[in-house]
Amino acid sequence: MVNVSIKIREKEKSYPVIISRNDVSEIKEKIHKYTRGKKILVVISEKVNRLYGKKLGFQKDEIFVLKDGEEQKNFKNYKKILQKALKLQLTRNDTIIAIGGGVAGDITGFAASTYMRGIDYIQIPTTLLACVDSSVGGKTGIDTDFGKNLIGSFYQPKAVLIYTDFLKTLDDRQFKTGLGEVVKYTFIEKSCKCEEELNLTNFLNENTQNVLAGNPEILTQLIEICIKLKASVVEHDEKESGLRKILNFGHTYGHAVEKFTKYKKYTHGEAVVKGMEFAFNLAVKKNLIDVNYKYFADDVIKKFHFRKIPDYPLEKLITIMKMDKKAEFDKITFILPTDYSQVAEYKLSEDELK
Repeated sequence: MVNVSIKIREKEKSYPVIISRNDVSEIKEKIHKYTRGKKILVVISEKVNRLYGKKLGFQKDEIFVLKDGEEQKNFKNYKKILQKALKLQLTRNDTIIAIGGGVAGDITGFAASTYMRGIDYIQIPTTLLACVDSSVGGKTGIDTDFGKNLIGSFYQPKAVLIYTDFLKTLDDRQFKTGLGEVVKYTFIEKSCKCEEELNLTNFLNENTQNVLAGNPEILTQLIEICIKLKASVVEHDEKESGLRKILNFGHTYGHAVEKFTKYKKYTHGEAVVKGMEFAFNLAVKKNLIDVNYKYFADDVIKKFHFRKIPDYPLEKLITIMKMDKKAEFDKITFILPTDYSQVAEYKLSEDELK
């Protein structure tokens, strides 16, 4: 079966993203192509290990099983991963591999970036959210009691291997959380500075039912479009000093909702969708967009039947948003729509938000 290969070209490192519809049983063999040393440490999601562990065929002593859930992206597990690497006597010539969703990818990447001041790692995302977002771009990190990803690093993987076969066992809610990030790209596409005309909005409109049904061919194309858009952004701005901030569309408010509900009530994608709705309402109030564009955005979002989130007390969310790592001088950074598929950065005071 033909694989899709996308080259991510960043200043510090270039690496391939391979999208494959092949069986996951070939992953172990594929990994050897990208490993310099003999030893590996595989950090794998508990659910993925239960469903695919035998097929993947890794040795028991080279596996660290990470429990599922955002709360597992913590200091305790970060330390455990490093201790496992030390126990295996991994050197700088060896490799750490992340197999799972964004939680597994983020914490593994952070561990790899700090182990012996940097060791190769490979991302193998198993959720739609990780495929289209967290596995590409080199953001790694762990969460604290003060918020998500406040401790982390920019560290590029050796390779990203995407197998759409994993998506067959995603439950509907986890699939939808990935679609939340997919829909985000429709609203920022023209700001991504991608040389190729990808027309994600049209693609989603024409293939809504196939996407919701998990059609493998359509999902492969969808993931390819999203990665090309993200690749264009991170190639222009690897460490979020400018353009890359547009990828945070819907995230400032969305992260606050996640924190306010203790990461237990809503998925990341659901919170981002709520954040995008908040951003569109805010943009209308600030006369940045015509109200008809907001109605258009509402229709796009409605097609995918995301879980509804109520309006939580704005003052409490503002307190949380002030702790966002992108906040500056008592101003909260928002990415807001300015035109069809275009966004821009705005720094707003508490009074402006109220």
